[in-house]
Amino acid sequence: MKNILRPALVLFAVLSALTGLLYPLAVTGAAQAVFPHEAAGSLVQRQGQTVGSALIGQNFSEPGHFWGRPSATAPMPYNAAASGGSNQGPLNPALAGAVKTRVAALREADPTNTAPVPVDLVTASASGLDPHISAAAAQYQAARVARARHLPLDRVIALVGQHTEQPLWGPLGEPRVNVLALNLALDDAR
Repeated sequence: MKNILRPALVLFAVLSALTGLLYPLAVTGAAQAVFPHEAAGSLVQRQGQTVGSALIGQNFSEPGHFWGRPSATAPMPYNAAASGGSNQGPLNPALAGAVKTRVAALREADPTNTAPVPVDLVTASASGLDPHISAAAAQYQAARVARARHLPLDRVIALVGQHTEQPLWGPLGEPRVNVLALNLALDDAR
């Protein structure tokens, strides 16, 4: 029994140290050396205060801010501890009802806007934490934001253009806008 138990315990201790301590420390150290900003959570600082992360969406609801994708996290939106989608398929009546409610809220917030509502403004991302919206979703909201902030529409559209990121992989994907970065730029434009 002793001949079997001792090697098993030694192997358990060695593998635990390798996979539970050394490997995570090595990966964390490499990440901090190569990508220090990203490894620290891509935190966005403003006047010495952390105002958010470039990787996690925030719940903007004021008319003078651009709104992000709906969040599927509960009990509060953009809760990184509860990341996950709603798991509702396209034929699910709950999803159809939620989309109708969101479209109605967007129409109520800007009754003069008769353009089609971009899909990413009424559907949550797979993680429920997406910090980006499509360039079309930002353009859709530009008039409402300009009116609420008493800014010229062309200035708001120019800010959207300045904060539009091209797809990482060229033709794969579409241009996107980080909502937090755009809203911070709007706050500075006052």
